Amino acid sequence: MIRRGLVFLAVLAFGGYWWFTHWREHRFDGVIAAAANRYQMDPALVKAVVWQETRFRPNLRGRAGEVGLMQVREDAAMEWASSEHILPFDYLACLDPATNTLAGTWYLKKILQRYQMTDNALPYALADYNAGRGNVLKWRTGSAMTNSAGFVKQIGFPGVRAYVQSVTRRYQYYK
Repeated sequence: MIRRGLVFLAVLAFGGYWWFTHWREHRFDGVIAAAANRYQMDPALVKAVVWQETRFRPNLRGRAGEVGLMQVREDAAMEWASSEHILPFDYLACLDPATNTLAGTWYLKKILQRYQMTDNALPYALADYNAGRGNVLKWRTGSAMTNSAGFVKQIGFPGVRAYVQSVTRRYQYYK
């Protein structure tokens, strides 16, 4: 009898954990889809970036001042607001998941467009989103100029390389 009760509690605990993680991973699907649709991006890619950046926790703040689901920096948010004619704009509005995913998705698309002449722009754009354009320009030499696999090998920071690989895997999972 006690054994059956323990099994029941274990199943209940696992079910609660599964429900919570499932809920957390899907509760922003609507705002992600809206931002992806607005900027003609794949929602699976946006969701993969959100997963990597914050694991769907909208109130996180980064060490360099990034905020929200997509860890948007103030300069990127202000650039987005200016392009969308949302002025005046308070950067802390990016703590709102809808605003954050709009700004982050716009910025990610802008970055992807920088590298569209390569065989696969995604690794370049993800490295740029995570470590900045200056670092990407340092790593993008020789065959890595147009070969994304070579580029990933040349990424000088192990954390950025892991970031690019992780988002790429998660993107494939969400697709």
